[in-house]
Amino acid sequence: MVTIRQLTDQLTRDLQAVYPAPEAASVAAWLVEHLLQLDGLQRRMRAAEPVEPAVAPRVAALLPRLLRHEPVQYVLGTATFLDLELEVTPATLIPRPETEELVELIAREQAGRRGLRVLDVGTGSGCIPIALARQLPDSQVHGLDISAEALAVARRNGQRYAPQVQWLQANILREGPPGLGAASLDVLVSNPPYVRASEQALMRPNVLEYEPHTALFVADDDPLLFYRRIAGLGTTLLAPGGAIYFEINEALPTETIALLTAHGYVAARALPDLSGRARMVRATWPGHSSPVQPDGV
Repeated sequence: MVTIRQLTDQLTRDLQAVYPAPEAASVAAWLVEHLLQLDGLQRRMRAAEPVEPAVAPRVAALLPRLLRHEPVQYVLGTATFLDLELEVTPATLIPRPETEELVELIAREQAGRRGLRVLDVGTGSGCIPIALARQLPDSQVHGLDISAEALAVARRNGQRYAPQVQWLQANILREGPPGLGAASLDVLVSNPPYVRASEQALMRPNVLEYEPHTALFVADDDPLLFYRRIAGLGTTLLAPGGAIYFEINEALPTETIALLTAHGYVAARALPDLSGRARMVRATWPGHSSPVQPDGV
């Protein structure tokens, strides 16, 4: 009978057909832990134990999907985000470490404030508002998305981890968030589509062929489309002193800061992720005493 270690090693070898060796090992370990309901430490401590025969057909059913570059998170239906195990489907982006860093930045800067009013635009799986609702007590948190399918996933995740989060559906390019009026927010956050169409050639098949393109890509001739629209909405929705936070394309921090400044935001700055890349921008809305440029800026 095959042991846990042998199963993990065999899966690692199989997955090297589509992943570099370190990533193949990580995906294999994740799959084994999921199938056997173990955490990483338990898998290593029990490596010499035999695997029940019933596991083999489950591996046989899942492995071909992984070998077609389907992300392991979609194959298993879950993704880890901070301390959360979230449901994900092809209707939602797979949460990334950079987005965890964005949440941690907001939680750090807003710590100690009660009754915050927060909106996440383009919520997908709901990872940002759910995590913020857990880290910022007594906050009124909303998550908005255009996709009914994504919102259904977000609601299920919210029911598990943060049932107080409110979910909204709207096409943010055409309308504002339903039910939210002037100066109704203290924090506006978004990880909007920011990958330029020309950058698709740099992306791996597991992203390009499976994750929702509407949540990923923008036209090369208007890469800040969503930032411009959300920043414009923020000039009405944010109370004076409110903060706006974006995850950004690392190639466009200067342009994103310039856009926010043109809309009247102050103290706009880019922040690096743990790899040193400019992946976040934050700014403060001072109120309408500062001149605001037209929405076309």
